[in-house]
Amino acid sequence: MNFEIVFVIVVVIGMLICLIKEVARPDFILFCTLAILLLSGILTPADALKGFSNEGMLTVALLFIVAGAVKQSGTLNQLVVKALSTGKSPRMSLIRMMIPISGMSAFLNNTPIVVMFTPVVRKWCKDRNISPSKFLLPLSYAAIFGGTWTLIGTSTNLVIHGFMLEKGMSGFSMFQLAIVSIPASIVGILFMVTIGYKILPDRKTSEETFDESSREYLSEAIVETQSPLIGKSIENAGLRNLKGLYLIEVISNGERTAPVPSFYKIKENDRLIFTGLFSTIVELQNIRGLTVETGTDLKLEDLQNGSASLVEAVVSHQSSLIQKTVKESKFRSKYDAGVVAVHRNDERINNKVGDIKLKPGDTLLLLANKDFLNRWSSSNDFYLLSPIDEPEIIDAKKSYIAIITLVLMILLAAFEILPMFKAAVLAVVILFLTKTVSFEGARKYIQFDVLIVIACAIGIGIALETTGAAELIANQFVQLTKGFGILGAVFVVYLLTSFFTEIITNNAAAVLMFPISLHIANQLSIDPMALFVTIAIAASASFATPIGYQTNLIVYGPGGYRFSDYLKIGIPLNLLYLIVTVVIVNFVWVM
Repeated sequence: MNFEIVFVIVVVIGMLICLIKEVARPDFILFCTLAILLLSGILTPADALKGFSNEGMLTVALLFIVAGAVKQSGTLNQLVVKALSTGKSPRMSLIRMMIPISGMSAFLNNTPIVVMFTPVVRKWCKDRNISPSKFLLPLSYAAIFGGTWTLIGTSTNLVIHGFMLEKGMSGFSMFQLAIVSIPASIVGILFMVTIGYKILPDRKTSEETFDESSREYLSEAIVETQSPLIGKSIENAGLRNLKGLYLIEVISNGERTAPVPSFYKIKENDRLIFTGLFSTIVELQNIRGLTVETGTDLKLEDLQNGSASLVEAVVSHQSSLIQKTVKESKFRSKYDAGVVAVHRNDERINNKVGDIKLKPGDTLLLLANKDFLNRWSSSNDFYLLSPIDEPEIIDAKKSYIAIITLVLMILLAAFEILPMFKAAVLAVVILFLTKTVSFEGARKYIQFDVLIVIACAIGIGIALETTGAAELIANQFVQLTKGFGILGAVFVVYLLTSFFTEIITNNAAAVLMFPISLHIANQLSIDPMALFVTIAIAASASFATPIGYQTNLIVYGPGGYRFSDYLKIGIPLNLLYLIVTVVIVNFVWVM
């Protein structure tokens, strides 16, 4: 074992520790890791930049644009709503929801699908007096199931496909992974509507928690006639930095201002709406010229009007808000929205909003202007769960073009008329030429943080391979599973990939395991496709934690789930996927 191998292994272990401890955003951690390998001379500039020209990574970027065009068409909602409505029982409705969601996720990015349907499913459950916690986690799982059906179902499949092409292999065909994933999905859906449905908790959602406890954190003060505060700005009046309260709205002569800027001039009879610790309301009572309405029956819906609305936002893994308090992030001025309350681990955080340090999965209740959703719907900082009571304006022409373009792209790639990359390029060109998507819109749809993770991870994978670290690790695997043969090697590869994907990103897990699996396949003299399929399924089949996969994180707060809920349902589901994958891979590619 030479110095280069030791150095690379130490750097990769350090990267894994940083990812597990969430010391920074995943894209930043992987970029720094790649930089260390480049600056140390382990990687040449050409090798370090290979990931940024990788065909799989570029295909992912193009598919973000195609998926964005289909999502904006607004035609997908109707399919799921109809499927849910026709269910004769909750379990039948669950099946009818999971199947079309899986089908959509087979061809579109599953993150926007879950974001789009979370409020739809929640409203459907509310109208029928069913706890949404019985449906939202299955919604996430269904999206994960479908992502493993096709080559384009998830970025992970395309990353592995891109690696295979670089090695001179043929890569995955459009539906090759379906040989394993569709049987596994059938088993998964049957589990969710039987045992899983019983295990799923019957809990209140974050929306209900916010609403029911609103009297505990909403308070109101009225500016008295001839108050010394009249004419002063919010900042000068001392209302911006109260110890336990946070000003979210001002109602003046029926007009609402939310969020409230520091320069707002206080007027006579203004109603000041605060959120925070009700026990600190004495702060307001001590301010001359304010009358505190201690017996107010103010409710969340009272905060809304034609210009202001309540929006739920789930903090993402890539968010710049993580480990910052609301005040430190300057949330109000940056996003032009006020944080009314924060939900975490099945309960509202009982603290001054400005002092809450945010974590991935936190659900924020925001009071914002109507254009907030348009401006921040593509933000990497959070997933926005838009209210569905607003009528959606659909451009029928663009909708048809987007759907037809998607189908054309799939057919060209499936029948191998064009490689997947060229089919995606053609699809994007059509969307641009028909003005279905603008260049500005395309930039909003592309998730650059995901692309950076993929590109950097590819460079790290090259370092593992060129230094011999991957071969060394592969030798240890072969020795470890020697008594269990090829079946044991497939089992361990799945298990390790699944472990990585639960604690780091699924793309990083796949990239790290690819060179190791290739060397294992060569040493065992088996078709490497067996292990590549195993990696693709294992990297996406992340069910046991809310942090392992972004769709699990999206439903975490809105569903009122706890971390333990994912373990109770996800671990059995992971084991079922493991068994189905290992058995089918063994019969199709090994025996």
